[in-house]
Amino acid sequence: MQNITLLFSTMTIHKILIVSYPNQGQINPSLRFAHRLLKLGVAVTFCTSFSVIKRINTKTTHHGLTFATFSDGHDNGHQPTTTQKQFISDFTMNGALAIAEIITTAAAAGQPFHHLVYTTVVPWAAIVAKAHGLKSTLLWCQSVTTLGIYYYYFNGYQDLISSSTKTNKPIDLPGLPSLTTDDLPPFMLSSCTRKDDIALEFMKEHIDEIKLVSRVLVNTFYELEIEPIRAMEKIFMLPVGPLVPPEILNNSLKCDLFENPKEDYIGWLNTKSRSSVVYVSFGSLSTFSMDQLEEIAFGLIESMRPFLWVIRDVNQSAKLSNLETLKKQGMIVGWCSQVEVLNHQATGCFVTHCGWNSTTEALAAGVPTVGFPLWTDQATNAKMIEDVWKSGVKVKRNEGNEMVEGKEIKRCLEIVMEDAKMKKNAEKWRKIARDAVDHGGSSAINLQALLDI
Repeated sequence: MQNITLLFSTMTIHKILIVSYPNQGQINPSLRFAHRLLKLGVAVTFCTSFSVIKRINTKTTHHGLTFATFSDGHDNGHQPTTTQKQFISDFTMNGALAIAEIITTAAAAGQPFHHLVYTTVVPWAAIVAKAHGLKSTLLWCQSVTTLGIYYYYFNGYQDLISSSTKTNKPIDLPGLPSLTTDDLPPFMLSSCTRKDDIALEFMKEHIDEIKLVSRVLVNTFYELEIEPIRAMEKIFMLPVGPLVPPEILNNSLKCDLFENPKEDYIGWLNTKSRSSVVYVSFGSLSTFSMDQLEEIAFGLIESMRPFLWVIRDVNQSAKLSNLETLKKQGMIVGWCSQVEVLNHQATGCFVTHCGWNSTTEALAAGVPTVGFPLWTDQATNAKMIEDVWKSGVKVKRNEGNEMVEGKEIKRCLEIVMEDAKMKKNAEKWRKIARDAVDHGGSSAINLQALLDI
């Protein structure tokens, strides 16, 4: 018997179960999706690992949302000693049993679910739903462009993509901009050596499921990715994004779901002039060598601009050779609320790893970006930012050692902070993103359409 905590709420017209993979890249957008459903009067139960839910203040953060938790065998979270493959295997085995019990318990109590929505890396949830006669829909937590790359890879274009990784020839896929190997998810490349990465296996499962049901929710908005959406005409896509914090959309300030601020970075930002500060953050999982951190530090110093730099490893930040100079010019923190910083009038640029959540948050906030991609879909997002949406630039790596040199960071900062057209494009996307989720907007209409399926 699974260790499940489940409280039933009063039944309304619709009752939806959301199952999320336990990392912030999927927890955050799926919680925001739940919040949107709640505003439409839907009863929502949010289910994921106990290790995630215990870090969230469920009583105050999401009023009206029911939480269901289960033990995935890793109640202290994913530890470095556990391989990704083992962690996913444990989550799959325990999660499938838990979800089946949640569905049957709800039905026995006379409060059955009408729909199951599951995130990326949880393809097994659709199988569980089908076994219990429940409709299910994937919530794709990346861009449609990235989805397109996987879709075409598994539907007739694998040889083209694979051969291009060796010849570096342009990769032309329907509805997508011309790509190179530098724009692809790294685990699609023959040079990838991560033995425990099973990402392609999961993506194939998702694509196969999408082909069967021809329906997928995507965390984007129609106007942002018109061509990729149109090109994959066999898939019924419902863009319901951007699934960003509501505080970004209404210009209010509120801290992150998972942590509390320890430094007065807002007080520091308040002392800076409008659009003058460079915000530097690479997400919760990114790590750098000291050499790369030194190059970033050099680029920031040479830019001669104030900056707010998030370095989670305090031991690394303490070892920076120019630490005193950095402290005089900017502020280094172990954590900050991205919502607050992107919303602040002093923020003029965002140096980011281009995770999809950070990308959509920057677009919705109207902040130009310097893309510094590291893994998964980030290179694809950086490509779109620079060449399609034209709201930022992508750093160029040193061909010899893959390092991003300080002078390159300085170059990119100068472009983004001084290019009036780029700032105008960023502001354009901010308005379009907000219009999409407003009443009568494209994403608002699509969200309602889900309830009519």
